[in-house]
Amino acid sequence: MNTEKEGMGGGSSRHRELMGILNLTPDSFFDGSRYLQEKQYLGQVEKMLTEGADIIDIGAVSSRPGATLPGEKEEIARLSKAVKNILKHFPDIRLSLDTFRKAVAEIFWNEGVSIINDISGGTFDQKMIPFIDKNHIPYIMMHIQGKPQTMQQNPHYENVVEEVKTFFARQLQKFKNPENVILDPGFGFGKTLSHNYQLLKHLPEFHTFHLPLLAGVSRKSMIYKLLETSPQEALNGTSIIHTIALLKGANILRVHDVGAAKEAIKIVSYFESIN
Repeated sequence: MNTEKEGMGGGSSRHRELMGILNLTPDSFFDGSRYLQEKQYLGQVEKMLTEGADIIDIGAVSSRPGATLPGEKEEIARLSKAVKNILKHFPDIRLSLDTFRKAVAEIFWNEGVSIINDISGGTFDQKMIPFIDKNHIPYIMMHIQGKPQTMQQNPHYENVVEEVKTFFARQLQKFKNPENVILDPGFGFGKTLSHNYQLLKHLPEFHTFHLPLLAGVSRKSMIYKLLETSPQEALNGTSIIHTIALLKGANILRVHDVGAAKEAIKIVSYFESIN
C-alpha cells in the first residue's frame, strides 16, 4: 500500500484520517483500550470501523512509561491469532502494526498488515529501516528519547522542536524511498508536559518534510496531569487537543475514542471551509 494512493501523502493539512488503537496487552496505561479475548477485540474493531476509523493500529507491547517490554516470541504469540482473525473478519481493513522489531514487522507484513508503526523511529532495531525501505512499506516514524522503561526520568532537550526535527532528518536519510514515511513527534515519549505542548504549538514546522503528520495524544498524561484528573476522565481534554492538532496540520489522529475524534475532524473541516 502506498500512502499517497491511500490519501496520506504530501503532508497536506486538509486530508485527515483516524487510526483506532487496539492493544493486546494486559498493562496499557488506559484500561479502556485493552482487548485480550477474541470476542473483545473483534467487537472493538467493528465498533471503531463503524464509528469512522480509517486504520486500526494493533499492538502487543505496552510502551507506557515504566513498562517492561515482553520478548519477541511473546509479542509474536500475542499477535498471531488476533491478526489472522481480524484480517479474516474484516478483509478490507487497513491494519497497522505497532512494533519496533523488524522480525515481527516482517512476519505480519507477509500476513497482510498495511502499515508498520515504530515507536523508536528505527533506532531500537537497526534492521527495521532497510526492511521497510526495500519493501516500500508505509511506515510511521516516531520520535522517542530513551526507552519506555526510563523515558520519563527527567527528559531533557535544549530545544525539543529542533531536536525532534533533527532526528527525523537523520532517520529519513537512511531511506532511498522516504515517500511512504509518516512522521510522529512522539507526544509523551521522553517529554515533559512543557515539551509536549511546545511540539503541539510548533507542529506546522514539521510540514517542511512534506510528509504526513500523525498526532498520538489520546488520553495521555499531557492532558490528564494538566487537568489533574486521570486517563479515564481525559476524553474532553483529548478532544480539545485533537482540535488544536488538526488546526496545526495533523493528518492522522491515533485515538482510543473514534466517534469523538470523528466529530472533531468534521467540525474543524467545516470551520476551515468557511470563507
